[in-house]
Amino acid sequence: MGKTTSSGSSGSGLTRRILLGMAFGVLSGAFLHWVSRVAGEGSGVEEGVRAWVVEGVFVVVGQGFLRLLTVLVVPVVLISLICGAAAMDDVRKLGRVGLRAMGLYLFTTALAVAMAMGLALWLGPGRGFALETGAEFTSRPSPALTETLLNLFPANAIAAMAEGNMLQVIVFAILFGLALTLAGGAGKRVLAACGDLNEVVMKLVGIVMELAPYGVFALIARTFALEGFGAFGPLMGYFLTVLLALGVHCLGVYPLILRFLGGLKVRPFFRKMREVHVFAFSTASSNATIPVTLRAVEERMGVSNPIASFTVPLGATINMDGTAIMQGVATIFIAQAYGVELGSSQLLLIVLTATLASIGTAGVPGVGLVMLSMVLVQVGLPVEGIALIIGIDRLLDMIRTAVNVTGDAVVSCVVARGEGELDEAVYNDPAN
Repeated sequence: MGKTTSSGSSGSGLTRRILLGMAFGVLSGAFLHWVSRVAGEGSGVEEGVRAWVVEGVFVVVGQGFLRLLTVLVVPVVLISLICGAAAMDDVRKLGRVGLRAMGLYLFTTALAVAMAMGLALWLGPGRGFALETGAEFTSRPSPALTETLLNLFPANAIAAMAEGNMLQVIVFAILFGLALTLAGGAGKRVLAACGDLNEVVMKLVGIVMELAPYGVFALIARTFALEGFGAFGPLMGYFLTVLLALGVHCLGVYPLILRFLGGLKVRPFFRKMREVHVFAFSTASSNATIPVTLRAVEERMGVSNPIASFTVPLGATINMDGTAIMQGVATIFIAQAYGVELGSSQLLLIVLTATLASIGTAGVPGVGLVMLSMVLVQVGLPVEGIALIIGIDRLLDMIRTAVNVTGDAVVSCVVARGEGELDEAVYNDPAN
């Protein structure tokens, strides 16, 4: 218990420093944006601020931190999932956990996009919108279903790790973990080494997280220095609709799932998610946040390693509730902006397409716009409509990533509770 309390105290101090870094980042970025506007585009001051500070210092510090965090993703997922799969010595239990997690992830995603579309239809953020934009967006063709299914299986495990193909890494890690279980004494010796390696990797995560306040400051400051607050004015209706849908899902749907499906208290969960939310918001990447989410779910919420190491990486790969909400609102917004009436069959198709698209959406910044093009094509809406929302998508991307990782943690807790793998004393302990 002494170790747990110490960790909780240290984590609390880190969270405060990260929040301070975020606040200073917003203020500094907004100030630099104002200075650039006052000086005028093309002036020496504006060019100096952009070249030396915004695209210089902020990029090096922010992207450097993000790279350090991202480089941990594959080893954390691979090693923890191998240990988790091997610890579930009952193959039927692994299958049961997988079905529960997959079912909950797809259910929450479908619910998220349907709720978002309902709000957008009710509020009508695109009605009477003047289509004035010089931005361009080129969509990529969506992969065929057979290609999507084949991409689950790695042809080269090393290549999958090098490319950061998380679905393939997950499949390989599960198979390797099962092989360790079935290999007898040799498997136990390798598993013991993997357990030691997992401890080392998690210690490395802690070292990188100490740099978080500086990285968060630089990432947030650059965003606000480039965009300012004025970029959100013309699209405030769309922005607020997405924000409302994200809030309803995160603060309404998730607590209901925790309470009624998991039988868990809501307040301890959200108190222990603060650090994860800050990381997700600043990085806009579910994948980059995996090490932080995994540590919070295991150490602060009491989810066993076999469950957490399976559900958290899986959720970061296929659970994109926040992205699905954006796609639902954006599709209705673009349809209203172009004066297109969508029928009930098209609305249902949007729900199905956005839900299935979330499975193939990589947990990296900005990819939601690429997947949105696939949804628009399915219902016959102009893909160039995406140009309307590009300007404000970065900030919304940061917010919806925080919703995505919340869903990963909620499902992890609910599945663990159902399997008897949740330490409720740890979960309810306010000091942890």
